[in-house]
Amino acid sequence: MLFEKNADERKQPASVTKVMTILLIVEAVESGKIGLEDTVRVSEYAASMGGSQIFLEPDETMTVSDMLKSIVVASANDAAVAMAEHIAGSEDAFVRLMNGRAEELGMTNTVFMNCTGLLDQPEHLTTARDISLMSRELIRHDWIKEYTTIWMDTVRGGSFGLANTNKLVRYYDGATGLKTGFTHDAMYCLSATAEREGVEYIAVVLGCATSADRFESAKTLLSWGFSNYTLVSPEPGGVMPIPVRLGEPGAVMPVPAADERILVPRSKAAEIAIETELPEELTAPVGEGEELGKLRISSKGETLAEIPIFASCAVRRLTVWDVFRSLAGKLLFGEIE
Repeated sequence: MLFEKNADERKQPASVTKVMTILLIVEAVESGKIGLEDTVRVSEYAASMGGSQIFLEPDETMTVSDMLKSIVVASANDAAVAMAEHIAGSEDAFVRLMNGRAEELGMTNTVFMNCTGLLDQPEHLTTARDISLMSRELIRHDWIKEYTTIWMDTVRGGSFGLANTNKLVRYYDGATGLKTGFTHDAMYCLSATAEREGVEYIAVVLGCATSADRFESAKTLLSWGFSNYTLVSPEPGGVMPIPVRLGEPGAVMPVPAADERILVPRSKAAEIAIETELPEELTAPVGEGEELGKLRISSKGETLAEIPIFASCAVRRLTVWDVFRSLAGKLLFGEIE
């Protein structure tokens, strides 16, 4: 968390609620429970939703992919409820899944009462911090960006147009999503994501007075992040294999956690120092992936991060018989005087 203001104040999120709805759809697809080309039948209840919608009719059918696109791009309440019923049997059952997933993600100040955010229910509450947690989990599924970055598209074979409610997708460099929201009680809300130079930021704003305010506020936060922070890939030099007493093999190569990169203030990036903290010798056995030490990244004496260093392979402990055979071999070939 690079910047926060009232991050744990509980507020109504309006359609930003749908970040969790979308996440559960994505996870259902990836688990094989549903497929993107599966057909979803619309109930009378789903078709009765107001607010943003694609005007689904009772008994109309549409693919999961087009339903997902309609939710992500046009914030379609009817499509969200139709998908909730398709996955869980009813919206109520789906909301229980939403709350369970929120608990798993550590969203301690969130209670969902519906899957759309359409209704101004006083108990339907979350926080900017909690929204950032579910947004982060969603964008880890990289393929959802095929939907969240759509500016304009169609469903129903091209007969019904969709326009993204998130204007940053078109106007902000690197925008990758994510979800807008508005009701009279919640006011204008937004969870916005953007990626440049290999780092992706999430900006969450709630309760803005106007739609323009939410986009400008999110842009300001994202631009501040890109301007003031950068990724550093620590590459320790001179790391040698560590001898392992009574081990086979007799040494193990220490390796830092794979693809570990750290975010640092740009002002400190030019003076990065990297130190390794490793033992001079180990005693077998050593397990593959066993933590051996740490890689410490600092700037001007300030520790910025510590990255674990692991054993690249397993080293078994030699038996008495192994040691005897080794000594016998050395005597036989004159290696011992």
